[in-house]
Amino acid sequence: MFTGLIENIGTVSSIKRAGGGLKISICPESAIELQIGDSVSINGACLTVVETGRDIAFEVSPETLRNTNLGELKVNDKVNIERALRLSDRLGGHLVTGHIDGIGVIIDKRQEGDYTFYTFEAHPKILKYTVEKGSIAVDGISLTVIGLDMKSFTVAIIPHTLTATNIGSKGIGDKVNLEVDIIGKYVEKFVSKQNNDPSLMELLKEKGFTT
Repeated sequence: MFTGLIENIGTVSSIKRAGGGLKISICPESAIELQIGDSVSINGACLTVVETGRDIAFEVSPETLRNTNLGELKVNDKVNIERALRLSDRLGGHLVTGHIDGIGVIIDKRQEGDYTFYTFEAHPKILKYTVEKGSIAVDGISLTVIGLDMKSFTVAIIPHTLTATNIGSKGIGDKVNLEVDIIGKYVEKFVSKQNNDPSLMELLKEKGFTT
């Protein structure tokens, strides 16, 4: 489990074929304590450390390559790094599992004052769980949705996030990993299993959760 608060930026130092997947080595900008077997979020995707040292190595399965942007990484690309959450840590972002739901594409990027606004095109299966003022993880970064339509959503990036993550280097046409807030998935499943209960559905309608 992660929070979406990026700890480090890494530079891809090598990419090698490993079976049907890849072995990716990453050099963090600053020292980071990791052991073999640790779970680490790389651009929002939960990967397992297989080698440590100056560089950290991860093996990326074919399934992960199909469902994330990691297969498009090149040597010298920047990636976001976050270690798994400790039970004693503050939850400063939101609950992020590291299991990517889909890939989004940047379709607009604009500067207004100190803020940079990004708009991402996303699949309907992503947007169905996306709500204004709700949370979404973009390349592992916990962000708040400020705008939403049938095909895309928009976020505002503060200057600190631009420098503390890789989002500032991305532009129109770039792909990003997306993970929706898991709470919405649980609510949908619960409601779908209980949708034959008239009293429950009436209560949800009364409270504004359904129409």
